[in-house]
Order: sequence, then C-alpha cells, then structure tokens
Amino acid sequence: MRTRVKICGITRREDAEAVVASGADAIGLVFYPDSPRYIETATARSIALTLAPFVTVTGLFVNAAPDTIRSILEQVPLGLLQFHGSELNAECAQWGKPFIKSVAMRADTDLRHVMDAYPDASGFLLDAWQPHTHGGGGETFDWRYVPAESGRPLILAGGLTPGNVSEAVTRIGPYGVDVSSGVETAPGIKSAELINEFMTGVESGGTH
Repeated sequence: MRTRVKICGITRREDAEAVVASGADAIGLVFYPDSPRYIETATARSIALTLAPFVTVTGLFVNAAPDTIRSILEQVPLGLLQFHGSELNAECAQWGKPFIKSVAMRADTDLRHVMDAYPDASGFLLDAWQPHTHGGGGETFDWRYVPAESGRPLILAGGLTPGNVSEAVTRIGPYGVDVSSGVETAPGIKSAELINEFMTGVESGGTH
C-alpha cells in the first residue's frame, strides 16, 4: 500500500493547485484562529470548490464551538475533519463525516488508550507535543514512540521535510504523512518546488 500524503495549512488557491499537480491525496485547511495558517471561511470555500476530484479537503479544528463547525460545514465542502484539541469521540463523530484525531506524542503517551477512546476515528495523526500551536510548528518527535503494529491507520506528522520524509516512510511505514511548515517559504505560503520534492521523498521511501 502506498503512503498517502496530506499537505496542510493551505491558504492560497495557487498552493492548492500545486498540491493537486503534485499528486498528493489531500489538503488541510486550518480553522483555528490562533494559527498563522488560519483561513477565512470564504477563502476556504473558494479553494475547496476549485479542487480536482479525488483530492480530500480536510478541515482542522481545535476545540471549536459546535456553531462554528456547523457554519463552516454549511459553506465549505469538507470531506474529512481533523481534531487537534480535547474533543471527545462523540463530539468528533456528531457531524456525520469521517474524522482523524491528533495525538501529541511524548514518552508517556499511551497511544493504545487514545485509540480505544476514539473508536469512530478513521485514523490518528501523530504529531509532536506542541501545546501552544497544536501542530504546524516544524518539530519532530522520537519516532521510536510509534508502535510497529496498531491495527488503526496512523498518519505521521511533526517536522517532516523533503529531506527526512523518505527515512520516515521507510522506518515507520505509516498509512500517511502530513506536512505543513516543511514545504513552506513562510507560514501559510507553500512552495510548489518543495511540495514536489516532498512527494519524491515519499515515493522513494517505498510502499508497505
């Protein structure tokens, strides 16, 4: 099975088009106001409506109010939800859309316990512990924390770049990888060249 790729923190239409052209599987739109990659709903809608078929539009939320999520879902055609806060399984699942749950990876993280607490999750995004930014900080974590077998789809994130993603895919063999700052020239500004280099790195990591 090939490794899936999501490019997160898209803020511009041209960057979304670069993601599509690269062959990546998904884009991420950040609806967390404190993020430097936060996107307004109208802009997110414009980007989402211009994407090619078979590219999943993912909406990232951090402890968002239900009314906020509901309003965004009414305007933006999201195919996947991504939760980075303390949302419970029922809160994530109530929208009737597939979702993934972010897990901050530290030495004492009980990933099995987290996975059991989210039976409805389509997968789990393993990120570095970043309590203030909730991801997107370009920090890696010790990949030895990732179990060899989990029985659930795992998406590796946190500090991935064109320079290390091949090693990550080879060592971990994740279901997918997620990158944001690793393919940027500035927060929220993606580089088509870096995106293509990242995709090449994923492909050189092989299949699993």
